[in-house]
Amino acid sequence: MQGYLNNPEATHETIDGEGWLHTGDIGRVDEDGYWFITDRLKELIKYKGFQVAPAELEAILLAHPAIADSAVIPVPDIEAGEIPKAFVVLKTGHEASAEEIMKYVSDQVSTYKQIRMLEFIDEIPKSLSGKILRRVLRDREEANA
Repeated sequence: MQGYLNNPEATHETIDGEGWLHTGDIGRVDEDGYWFITDRLKELIKYKGFQVAPAELEAILLAHPAIADSAVIPVPDIEAGEIPKAFVVLKTGHEASAEEIMKYVSDQVSTYKQIRMLEFIDEIPKSLSGKILRRVLRDREEANA
């Protein structure tokens, strides 16, 4: 890559002085030399070229009266690249459908930020410090695909 068209600042942030391209992907190489992308430095979902912040969608979800906790991850999609999928924990004694919750979010965001999939779960996996363990949710999603 030579750089971003008419955007030298973005080019400078992505390509360092030695010519290395910093994609923001985190990966590993196995013993046979195969490369695996395992995570992302920045937690952004790339939907049809747009960047969607999971934290923004999670904040909207947490404002819903029936939702106790939430997490949003990217799910691969042939047409869009990635789509936002929400994992939701309902408050005890509350009910809400996936359709109702997705409409609640879509009424507050641009089309490209809309949640395309939603799954109810009992608990959002978190580290001891309270950070959402998105890798656990992505692994769960891959296992169910």
